[in-house]
Amino acid sequence: MKVLVLNCGSSSIKYQFIDTVEKTALAKGLVERIGMSSAVLSHSRYDGDTIKIVGEILDHQIAVEYVLGVMLSKNHGVIDNKNDIEAVGHRVVHGGETFTGSVLITDEVIQVLQDNIELAPLHNPPNLKGIQAVKRILPDTPQVGVFDTAFHTKMPPKAFLYGIPYELYKKYKIRKYGFHGTSHLYVSNKAAEMLGKKIEDLKIVTAHLGNGCSMAAIDKGISVDTTMGFTPLEGLLMGTRSGDLDPSLILYIMGKEGLSLNEAGTLLNKHSGLIGISGESSDMREIQKAMSEGHKRSTYAFDIFSYRIKKYLGAYAAAMGGLDTFIFTGGIGENSAEVREEVCKNLEFLGIELDLEKNRNKDLIISTDNSKVKVLRIPTNEELVIAMDTSHIVEEIQVKAN
Repeated sequence: MKVLVLNCGSSSIKYQFIDTVEKTALAKGLVERIGMSSAVLSHSRYDGDTIKIVGEILDHQIAVEYVLGVMLSKNHGVIDNKNDIEAVGHRVVHGGETFTGSVLITDEVIQVLQDNIELAPLHNPPNLKGIQAVKRILPDTPQVGVFDTAFHTKMPPKAFLYGIPYELYKKYKIRKYGFHGTSHLYVSNKAAEMLGKKIEDLKIVTAHLGNGCSMAAIDKGISVDTTMGFTPLEGLLMGTRSGDLDPSLILYIMGKEGLSLNEAGTLLNKHSGLIGISGESSDMREIQKAMSEGHKRSTYAFDIFSYRIKKYLGAYAAAMGGLDTFIFTGGIGENSAEVREEVCKNLEFLGIELDLEKNRNKDLIISTDNSKVKVLRIPTNEELVIAMDTSHIVEEIQVKAN
């Protein structure tokens, strides 16, 4: 099946057109600056052909029309007509407690997503815009929602409940949900495949490190804990997000600085993390460059970032009663040998021995041959997970219909 995968942000759409039989991307691209006259569509085809289009793309529907236009293009396209898109899979950030797996998108599902907007006010609205755009442009094409939260829905109450009155959980569904589920699912299964093991026999910690960062404790293929919480703010230090902090701290800052709720949210989500500590950048590459030039605050940012990963790694090994595999993924996890080395330093007691040469050479298995815990660097492929889930659900429905 050929599936168009969409990841819709507030002003952008990332997309891939995937052949699920061959498990390859026939085309991929990004629409940026939606809502502006200088919007940009960057498109690349499987054979290396690329094109960049600048134009006025005022909303997500026009953006999807641009994507279909370039996919139909004689010179740069990969389809002959719209019917060649057999299904559309959407990355949806928050499914709340309602969705424990991927689902065919219906009017009822759309209503639930709208009801969950308050749980993900920055993410669910653009996800819904993408769904509605496809519904108008490709009305007969089945759509599937694949949820960031779904992989974590089997966490036990001891992991997902907060230390607040239980009535607040029952009333407002305040709990840990976790995110980056498709990435944690993909790399953990890929690791088992690479090591020739059954995932049911492994205790795995995955570290998805990008502008947003999260870790997961995966025992026998099930996520039993994860660092992100009710929102993607909890846990590790991130590009612009604070991660863990004393809850009373934000009340203190709001009082001292006279911040509104929205301003406080912006402070924690947009102006904290690596950029807040370093004052230089939210990009780890620029942080490391500044460190090499003796910039002290960038060193603080790097050290805090690495330390929190190390701390959660130890915690999750303890929670699972052991550790077999530790995985780095995401933009930083895949590309920063320095972060990987700092995180794994002095962890021999835990069974982790990093091979410095393999780490610098970006091998996929970067631990020594004698390391009890296998350390891997695995490029994530969330789009493939979305495409495969979409294909499975649509094909199952088609079989039942026949």
